[in-house]
Amino acid sequence: MNHLIPLFSLLLALAFADKESQKTTQNFSSNNASHKRLKRDWIWNQMHIKEEIDAPLPHHVGKITSSVRNNNAKYIIAGEYANTIFKVEETSGDVYAFERLDREKKAEYELTALIIDRRNNQSLEPPSKFIIKVYDINDNAPVFVQKVFNGSVPEMSPVGTSVTKVTAVDADDPTVTGHATVTYQVIKGEEYFTVDDSGVISTTRADLDREHQSTYEIVVKAKDAPGSSGDSSTATVIITLTDINDNFPVFKHPSFHFKVPENISVGGEVGRVKVEDIDEPQHRNTKYSFVRGDYRDTFEIVANPFTNEGIIRPKKPLDFEKVAEYRFDIEATDPTVDLRYFKAGGSRSISTVTIEVTDVDEPPVFTKLPYEFKVRENDPEVRTLGSVWAHDPDAAKRKIRFIRRRASPSGDYIRVSDTGIIQLPKPLDREFSSSYNITVAAQEILEDGRLSDRESHAHVHVIVTDENDNAPELVYPEEPRVCENAAPGKVIIRISATDKDEISPRGFFRYSLATEDSNFSLVENYDNTANITVKYGQFNRELAKIHYLPVIISDNGDPELSSTNTLVISVCKCNEKGNFTFCEERAKQVGVSIQALVAIFICIFTIIVIVLLILLRKRHKKDLSGLGRSVAEIHEQLVTYDEEGGGEMDTTSYDVSVLNSVRKNGVKAEPVPSPYAQVQKPPGNPTSTAGEMEMMIEVKKDEADNDRDLLPYDTLHIYGYEGAESIAESLSSLGSGSSDSDIDYDFLNDWGPRFKMLAELYGSEPNEDFVY
Repeated sequence: MNHLIPLFSLLLALAFADKESQKTTQNFSSNNASHKRLKRDWIWNQMHIKEEIDAPLPHHVGKITSSVRNNNAKYIIAGEYANTIFKVEETSGDVYAFERLDREKKAEYELTALIIDRRNNQSLEPPSKFIIKVYDINDNAPVFVQKVFNGSVPEMSPVGTSVTKVTAVDADDPTVTGHATVTYQVIKGEEYFTVDDSGVISTTRADLDREHQSTYEIVVKAKDAPGSSGDSSTATVIITLTDINDNFPVFKHPSFHFKVPENISVGGEVGRVKVEDIDEPQHRNTKYSFVRGDYRDTFEIVANPFTNEGIIRPKKPLDFEKVAEYRFDIEATDPTVDLRYFKAGGSRSISTVTIEVTDVDEPPVFTKLPYEFKVRENDPEVRTLGSVWAHDPDAAKRKIRFIRRRASPSGDYIRVSDTGIIQLPKPLDREFSSSYNITVAAQEILEDGRLSDRESHAHVHVIVTDENDNAPELVYPEEPRVCENAAPGKVIIRISATDKDEISPRGFFRYSLATEDSNFSLVENYDNTANITVKYGQFNRELAKIHYLPVIISDNGDPELSSTNTLVISVCKCNEKGNFTFCEERAKQVGVSIQALVAIFICIFTIIVIVLLILLRKRHKKDLSGLGRSVAEIHEQLVTYDEEGGGEMDTTSYDVSVLNSVRKNGVKAEPVPSPYAQVQKPPGNPTSTAGEMEMMIEVKKDEADNDRDLLPYDTLHIYGYEGAESIAESLSSLGSGSSDSDIDYDFLNDWGPRFKMLAELYGSEPNEDFVY
């Protein structure tokens, strides 16, 4: 019935359009007759067509009409969908759709109508745009925007509590009544939840318990308005119950038993009691308390915030000898539970705790702590101050030995005997230290006489009371000075004193001059200070430029002590205003302490040692330099051969007269490298002939003749193997007649017996002749 209404409306519109067209034609005719002018115009109504028409294609959409009266007129349409989806009959102007239209894809089509002369394709009328609207039919089912929805609601919520909202959309035209209206219905889980027409899901029961079931999965269906026969769609909704604190903790065991040593520290962990709370961790706030037993002052139970366990800790030391076992009842509860949702079963859980204390070997225990003694300083009669005492708390009741561990100030000022007696080896001086502290250790003596490795400590404090054994001393101020023309009564300086002894609130110092025979006077200020003033005035710098004033200072102690101090006063020249213009520099006494003298002596000794070391090093370098020259000089004259001669007396192997040759020409040969760095030793051959040896000697002779830098020494040959007739067991050596060298060859005597002959040759006097 609904789809007939738009069709009827379309027919009425077409009829009305035709009537208006006729009127327009008549008007055009009359105007043409009267004015000879024709007004042209397009004539049609807005076109409509239903979507998804089941009739065979093409489907008639409407008709475009122009007021042009021309037998050659031709209708055409233009636009994006012209001549594809829509086509026009060129003579009648009827518009047809050649495809089934879907309003959900496109609801309107905009085309352009033209009328042209078919003979020359010229426009007979200006183009005009028109719109084709597609009428909707209810052909789409509602579709959920997502397949799965999630929601949450606190457990035990009242009926009607909102959980979440689901949404489905219908692609049909919402302006058509009933086409896009969506209704919802819970088809699974309707006993726990419901949904309204807006998609809001709410609870239908007030006893939804998270601990019984924490999540629910329901199915919601979306369909068109009631009464329609359109399709529907479904979606899944997962609802989670959030936790509230509605359960009390319950002990996992009816009783707990713990063993703990008696020496457990205060605050240490004895054990843990465990409870079960089915609420989530953020809602577990277990509180533990004692319900039976008189041990609240001995133990405490603290809840662990992470594990919810109850940690039992001692609040004071345990003693096996006094109490060997503790038994008490504890309660676990949660004060934050919401009582509106309290479940039956009780709000309290009680368990019995038994703590068994085990015996351990404890260190001795001191009594009468702390220990404090007073002694008068410098009292030679006091040798014993008192004693400390400790006992074995265990059942064995062993004997105790006392040992001094630490002392402040350090030193042998206070002693402790093995039995704990505090002794003074010598009188104490309060000015050195007003109090003395020692730490006394107590150790048990085992059955075998050894000391236990466990010990306890006690602090002993000794206070030294003061006696008046120090005289007051002058606090030397800046150098006192006085003008030579100072007037009588002029204050020169204010003096004060100090005392190493304790000064009582009523204590004071008295000042006086040792002699009145001076130009100075002393005036008491009665505040432990005094003023030195000018007595007569007019000092004479010619007689004395510096005055030494003895001042006596005494205290009011018991006994009364005094001291004489010398005040050095300089007489200066002053200007008219009394300002000092010139003062002599007083000779300052310089004192050197023993420590300074020791330091100076060490420095002097160190300097002497350094100087001696430097001298020895220089002499050693000089000896080494002389030795280096001797070695080099000798080494230039030594040639080593593997072929040995017949011994020390063997001089017939070759002609040695050539070794005595010297340079006779004055021409200096060109410098050449050291011959012994270049000449290679002949290959070792025990059967070498005398000709080879003679050739080698000739080579060495020529090298010596051509090098003017070499001394005219004969070449010395070194043999590693001495002949059978060798008595010296030394090197075979040939010496030159004399040498002008000033080198000392005495060091060759230190080279051993192999160089004995060489040492005798080079150690001889220069005027001695050697005959071979």
